[in-house]
Amino acid sequence: MQPQLNLLMDNKVTLYGASGHGKVIVDILESQGIVIAAILDDNPNLTQLLHYPIVKPTPEFHADCRNVIFSIGNNHVRKMLSDKMNCTFATAIHPSAIISKHSKVKEGTVVMAGVVINPATTVGKHCILNTGAVIEHDCVISDFVHISPNVSLAGNVHVMEGAHVGLGASVIQGIKIGKWATIGAGAVILKDVPDYAVVVGNPGKIIKYNSANE
Repeated sequence: MQPQLNLLMDNKVTLYGASGHGKVIVDILESQGIVIAAILDDNPNLTQLLHYPIVKPTPEFHADCRNVIFSIGNNHVRKMLSDKMNCTFATAIHPSAIISKHSKVKEGTVVMAGVVINPATTVGKHCILNTGAVIEHDCVISDFVHISPNVSLAGNVHVMEGAHVGLGASVIQGIKIGKWATIGAGAVILKDVPDYAVVVGNPGKIIKYNSANE
């Protein structure tokens, strides 16, 4: 018998997505004593994430859900879900993250262990700032962005909606990374990146373009 989800418990967090990424978010929440109300996933083959049973989401949940975090690594899927669900959202911030009091992190975003966010930076909704990433002063991280582990963004970098900056990439100051662009692992970005571009190497070079639905 599946556990029942109490939608009215505003002091708890519900995770949507039973993935490896979800395991990291569970660890963050548990480290701060935050209660996990449920973990939802519509894959019938998944029954448990760590020690939590997985609950199938219902139409009622989609219509009225509270304190949700999308524990899904795919930027497009997070955007699709946020567009169709009537939810309020929580954030998950690891206690070892260093976030300037002069910066802002918006709802639905997850900040992993060892992340540094320096002053006058804004991080949008439903972003992933992964382990050990450094976001310098005056950066703008738009909604649904994924900044991978050990990425370094210098000052005044703008990362537009849905972009994915790969493992260990470095971006010099003042650069704009276009919406839904992909920066390859270890790339060094020395000039602006167009929307949907896929950039790899040192220095970074465009090798192709993503489609709007990739």
